[in-house]
Amino acid sequence: MNKSLNTQDNTSVSRREFFKRAASVSAVAASTVLLSKEALADDPAIMHHVPWGQKLGFPVTHNRYGMPSPFEHNVLRRNTKLLASGNFQASIAVAPIHELSGIIVPNGLFFSRSHGGTAIVDPNEFRLMIHGLVEKEIVLTLDQLKKYPSVTRTHFIECPANGGQEWRGPQFNSLQFAKGFMSCAEWTGVYIKDILKDLGLKPEAQWMLAEGSDNSEMGRTVPVDKVLDDAMLVWGQNGEALRPEQGYPVRLLVPGWEGNLCVKWLKRLKFSTEPYYCKEETSKYTALKPTGKAIQHFYANEVNSTVTSPSPEKPWKDVKVGDLIEIEGLAWSGMGTINAVDLSFDGGKNYVEAELKGLVLPKCWTRWSYIYKYEGKKLLLTSRAIDDAGYIQPTIDQETSVMGVESVYHRNAVETWEVTTDGKVNHVQIRS
Repeated sequence: MNKSLNTQDNTSVSRREFFKRAASVSAVAASTVLLSKEALADDPAIMHHVPWGQKLGFPVTHNRYGMPSPFEHNVLRRNTKLLASGNFQASIAVAPIHELSGIIVPNGLFFSRSHGGTAIVDPNEFRLMIHGLVEKEIVLTLDQLKKYPSVTRTHFIECPANGGQEWRGPQFNSLQFAKGFMSCAEWTGVYIKDILKDLGLKPEAQWMLAEGSDNSEMGRTVPVDKVLDDAMLVWGQNGEALRPEQGYPVRLLVPGWEGNLCVKWLKRLKFSTEPYYCKEETSKYTALKPTGKAIQHFYANEVNSTVTSPSPEKPWKDVKVGDLIEIEGLAWSGMGTINAVDLSFDGGKNYVEAELKGLVLPKCWTRWSYIYKYEGKKLLLTSRAIDDAGYIQPTIDQETSVMGVESVYHRNAVETWEVTTDGKVNHVQIRS
């Protein structure tokens, strides 16, 4: 991987050593508190009955649909006028990825992008037409669609504009706005290839048009090779029906490829010999190169990563020299599976290898972490992901040397957080 290792002493300790030391510190702290009557007397949360323990809680009938704790009121999707075309019908609500754990984003926090507002579709009126270059054209109701054998897969969806405001430099001192144009979920639906076994796909079919029923009638064309690989029609998300902002009752899922292809509020699929050159794949979702020519039909979201803790929204507080801190982040690739993540403390000059955590799945978020012994000095935290297709996340200079700075989509260059000596975190850009 052509890594250069950080040679600083005591920068990293093993996870086993981390937990051993943490347990030791906790035991000392506990014994100190037990021996300190002053500390007990000064802490009303210990010396007095807590308010919620002195009365009955809400009955189980209080919330028929579960709600977060009111103390989690700040964990929500956010939006900005800078990412809206004059209104919030054609806009995006970004996920608070700095507040999330694991690889599954709750449905209420999953990022949302629409081009004509959120459509409210009556499932009884839902119809899906599949036509064009198939042997048997068909119109399906929701119940008929659900009769096909279902599958459940975990994949991320990422807007290709994720990080796109950063081509010239950081625009938001925020992880949520810098990288929150994505989320990951467990999806339930049917592979389109399984429906086509029933309908019969004509050999000359090379493209599939997917069209939504919402106000924008979003249309995108997908190569048949991808359709016959892993493209899905999904109606379930994280164990329940899709939410309206996620395309209820049915959306297209094209795993690993740009989110705009995952057409919501789906109404038809049409197979043809040529792409349809829809509005969103001609005037939008293309990449302008320095030559003045634009790249069209580039689909997979390239290998990428970010540090989620610390981040501008999650600075380091009450950290002392010698403390062991877990640095965490996410990595993902639309090309396949994450193989490794490297972490730099000096803006990409030297790297060490982080540890992958939990499930490591194709075209899915992957959690990673690194145990760091705090030294009280300024850091430039930069992560770099590598996938099993052999792609390595590029530097900013590498990416802009090819694409320039006038593009919007598919920016996957490394990202850097400056961590100051007092624990504050700033979004910066390192150039050679």
